[in-house]
Amino acid sequence: MLTEINFDGIVGPSHNYAGLSLGNLASARNFGRASAPRAAALQGLAKMRANLERGLAQGFFLPQHRPNADWLAQLGTTVAQAAPSLRANAMSASSMWAANAATVSPAADCEDGRCHLTVANLMTMPHRSHEWAETLAQLQLAFADAARFAVHAPVPPPFGDEGAANHMRLCARHDAPGVEVFVYGNAGGAEALGPFPARQHRAASEAIARIHGLDPARTIFARQSAEAIAAGAFHNDVVAVANERVLFAHELAFADKQGLYASLRDALPEVEIVEVPASAVSLEDAIRSYLFNAQLVTLPSGEAALVLPAEARETPSVWRWLEAHVAGNGPIRHLFVHDLRESMANGGGPACLRLRVVADPATVDPRFIATPALLDRIETLVAQWWPERIAVEDLNNPALWERCLAARSALCGELGLEKLDRDRP
Repeated sequence: MLTEINFDGIVGPSHNYAGLSLGNLASARNFGRASAPRAAALQGLAKMRANLERGLAQGFFLPQHRPNADWLAQLGTTVAQAAPSLRANAMSASSMWAANAATVSPAADCEDGRCHLTVANLMTMPHRSHEWAETLAQLQLAFADAARFAVHAPVPPPFGDEGAANHMRLCARHDAPGVEVFVYGNAGGAEALGPFPARQHRAASEAIARIHGLDPARTIFARQSAEAIAAGAFHNDVVAVANERVLFAHELAFADKQGLYASLRDALPEVEIVEVPASAVSLEDAIRSYLFNAQLVTLPSGEAALVLPAEARETPSVWRWLEAHVAGNGPIRHLFVHDLRESMANGGGPACLRLRVVADPATVDPRFIATPALLDRIETLVAQWWPERIAVEDLNNPALWERCLAARSALCGELGLEKLDRDRP
């Protein structure tokens, strides 16, 4: 009964464009724009519904308590008294990017036969550094079956960990033993890291591999190319994605691609490496369109499909390459396009919104598992409670703070997850 479940982050009611993420070009480009939290959440829910209709298992995580008054209290201030820049960090809805929630190793890869999840510390960015405690609380509820799951607290600072966005897994089938690839940008030491921070530390990745009890012979550490980071690939999943036997990557994604490819072929001879050459799709086009931040999934038919943002179809070089690949009988057989413009404008596409967990859905707390009827209820609640529009100056409005808190409380109540609202860490 083991299958891959995609847990999407529900876009929170405080979704805004405060431009907090250094190195995320879309976030910087849209700084100051008015956001549409209601539309953003409904777009994400529509993608979840479509994946359910495609026969994929679908779960979700809740938005976090915003503004985060407890975090501001640790800084000696309050929501009302905080400087606007600090308040914006406390209002961030960035926990919607569930790919950064944790690193996940399925049971088939782990020494003790359990699925292991280590919450990401996200220490590089202030607006994300305070997410981990509420993320941990949700994961502990969703995966409470200790016979099947082990949920771990974050790797401690100063070792930066950004979760599954810098982790790939290749395997013959989702329930079979796999090869886990940890992609890092910071190897440690005093080397120059370029204009943007390299958020993933190799030491953090190595620690997670040890904590999860992975087989060293089937664990690979690969460095992201400095060129990709400098171009705006703040996470590996902006330039590469893997699913079962297929690695789909840009030519310039890795510092030593030949070494990585050789290691993969040694560990998993059936691996299929689909590399997009820079001559066909530039790094700039790949990052702007979020071609590689698509969800690469296996349909019930066994065929591979890409769940893409509309921007991929609107970027000529990207769409030309994709159509040629499908026409040429490559391993990716289907292209599904979704309008996710609100989340894309803040620097995240279909893959950023989800955390992949290989598990039996029956062993997961059902309050976190999506069904069509449950998505109907969530959509109705979002339409009622989520703000239609937030301008950056609205982040200083007490009425917005109260509305965001009330909206999140209403969602927790609708799902029977009042504990997350009442017993916040």
